[in-house]
Amino acid sequence: MSLEQHKAAPARPIGFAVLTISDTRTGGAGSAPDRGGDFLVQSLLAAGHRVVLREWSLDESGPIEQAVRRAADHPDVELVLTTGGTGIAPRDVTFPTLRRVLDSEIPGFGELFRQLSFREIGSATMLSRAIGGLLAGRVVLALPGSPKALKLAMEQIVLPEAAHLVNQARGPGPASGPP
Repeated sequence: MSLEQHKAAPARPIGFAVLTISDTRTGGAGSAPDRGGDFLVQSLLAAGHRVVLREWSLDESGPIEQAVRRAADHPDVELVLTTGGTGIAPRDVTFPTLRRVLDSEIPGFGELFRQLSFREIGSATMLSRAIGGLLAGRVVLALPGSPKALKLAMEQIVLPEAAHLVNQARGPGPASGPP
């Protein structure tokens, strides 16, 4: 199917997981508000998608890996979005964790995010380690925690390309007849 055919195909709701990675936004009573995770959920629902899993993880390698694997193993999740932990501070371990865990990377995702972000924040975009990849046949996109960065990613990358990403990650469907 050509890119034009993919773009012209009717949209269908996609099952998303939203994972917030933070030491302070744990989703529990008394934790800091999760503006990033809340924004992702609201954006997805407004676009007609489903949020079938929402979790919070400490910014530590073990919990991040467990949360991402749980999301990828969920039968109704087709695309996993993480928010937080993509900076370069010593506590930000999302990038190295996902780089180790993903079956393969989608390098264009991080490259495109940083290119678009450069237009808004200039050279500070180099501090972002947004990463995309595949895990167990599911698309995983790791986004920053900043609501402004999330808005950019959702409007210019994730929502326009979600169906295309999911379809490509699935691979070819069953043959419809003889070749």
